[in-house]
Amino acid sequence: QVQLEESGGDLVQPGGSLRLSCAASGSIFSIYIMNWYRQAPGKQRELVATIGINGRTNYADSVKGRFTISRDNAKNTVYLQMNSLKPEDTAVYYCKADNAITKADYWGQGTQVTVSS
Repeated sequence: QVQLEESGGDLVQPGGSLRLSCAASGSIFSIYIMNWYRQAPGKQRELVATIGINGRTNYADSVKGRFTISRDNAKNTVYLQMNSLKPEDTAVYYCKADNAITKADYWGQGTQVTVSS
């Protein structure tokens, strides 16, 4: 069992940067594989980035070179640093925790990112 609380979503201009945070509570954070998803209105939810227990990362092609996922186990927090933002990045961003042992998954509430001039 883990509860996730996201923050950092905002309105930002194209080319700008934003840092999303997802704080976990209620369990041992280090055993969870952490993910960021996003969903734009009328679109399917898509996986943006993943970071494993030992820090291995994967990214969607659309964000490679611009986004960086990281985790701080001491703070029970996963981050998504977003640079060179484009209007196409506009979406609700969700974090998801996957228990590496039980395979159970948990979703955050989502945070709105809007990229517009």
